[in-house]
Amino acid sequence: MKKYRTQYELMTTVPVPQLIMKLGIPTMISMFVTSIYNMADSYFVGRIDTSASSATGVVLGLMAILQAMGFMFGHGSGSIISRKLGEKDIDTAKKFAATGFYSALFSGFAILILGTIFLTPLMWLLGSTPTNIEYAKTYGICILCAAPALVSSCVMNNILRYEGRAFFAMIGLTSGGILNIFLDAYLMEVLGMGILGAGLATAISQCVSWALLLTMFVRKKTQTSLAFKYAKFDIKTLGNIITTGLPSLARQGLAAISTMLLNNAAGVYGDAAIAAMSITNRISMFIFSAVLGIGQGFQPIAGFNFGAKKYSRVKQAFFFTLIFGTFLMGTAAALVYIHAGDCIWFFRHDEEVVIIGIPALQAQCLAMFIVPFQVCNNMLFQSIGYKFNATFLSSLRNGLFFIPILLILSYVLGLQGIQLSQPIADVMTSIACIPFTIAFFAKLPKKDPEETEAP
Repeated sequence: MKKYRTQYELMTTVPVPQLIMKLGIPTMISMFVTSIYNMADSYFVGRIDTSASSATGVVLGLMAILQAMGFMFGHGSGSIISRKLGEKDIDTAKKFAATGFYSALFSGFAILILGTIFLTPLMWLLGSTPTNIEYAKTYGICILCAAPALVSSCVMNNILRYEGRAFFAMIGLTSGGILNIFLDAYLMEVLGMGILGAGLATAISQCVSWALLLTMFVRKKTQTSLAFKYAKFDIKTLGNIITTGLPSLARQGLAAISTMLLNNAAGVYGDAAIAAMSITNRISMFIFSAVLGIGQGFQPIAGFNFGAKKYSRVKQAFFFTLIFGTFLMGTAAALVYIHAGDCIWFFRHDEEVVIIGIPALQAQCLAMFIVPFQVCNNMLFQSIGYKFNATFLSSLRNGLFFIPILLILSYVLGLQGIQLSQPIADVMTSIACIPFTIAFFAKLPKKDPEETEAP
């Protein structure tokens, strides 16, 4: 009880800005490191040639599929676990932890087997071209070999976060990310293994990250357990995990489909276009990770204080995160806008790639000034249990808006339409968030219950 009371006092009395920074910085570090090691692959592969660089963009769609599966089982089981631990029902929490983990692990093996059998058609589906298909297959088979580790790591990461052990999750993710950078340099530059080295570096780092996360459970640093004896693969248990994690599957699934469509649309204009859009998206994701990190620090504060009926802190946390996130992301976006050409040239010394990438990257930088607004909305509604709002709004940016915009503009405007699709989708998503935000804060009580009851 003392521990719970201390946590309660922490979440409800510490000044909101200080608390957001305390909770958000570890997540921000994890997001930055993850983005950096994704960019490291682009940097080293870009030293081979443009076709190899474009192949990493193709395989990005495969990684999105794996993450969609992992987040479904991870968020599905993690959400249930957090509630069960709150009810002190540790046995049931262990059941969902083990079931979620092994379901993800088995799903990863299924994707590995099917992906290997149908490797060539899979790479074509993801947007390969005749000139980059062999690069994509080489890189892709390495990612497939790491599929069981990648998918099940998502579950372990989320279980640790939902148990309040975000530091352990950060250690696992950042260690794998840092290792990936060094392996890229060693395998590609020292041993001269080319794109195979990049693929092996990613696969090995994912397996090491998986092992480090698993160590936390083996050493019993958690309340739950991954012992196979706790797993229950009945319809009720699996159905509960899948339905709870379905919003995450929808969001990530739409992102995977969007990546495929983007690669296929850009492929009409050659490998340089695929490479340019892939590099642009990786740079944008690096900037995007800043507001995501702060946003994930905001989430537990919003959820906890909403449950405690401290609505003034919820409102204060929302607007602090929005203002700070806009400043942080806007500053980074402005710097990248000014040096867009240099940023793209850093990853691929190809004038055609730079020429295609500059307008796409600059357009995305301009749109990033309003992206924190949609991120804050998504995370607010997700943290307070407004599942429909959160799922609907988070499906817009990379799915429900982006896909039709890409298809229409690529047909009407050609390459320029492809370059403008993501920023236009960002603007429309932010506009769509406005009525949800207004309605929520209009309905939110102006005073906290304790203020109303005070004499």
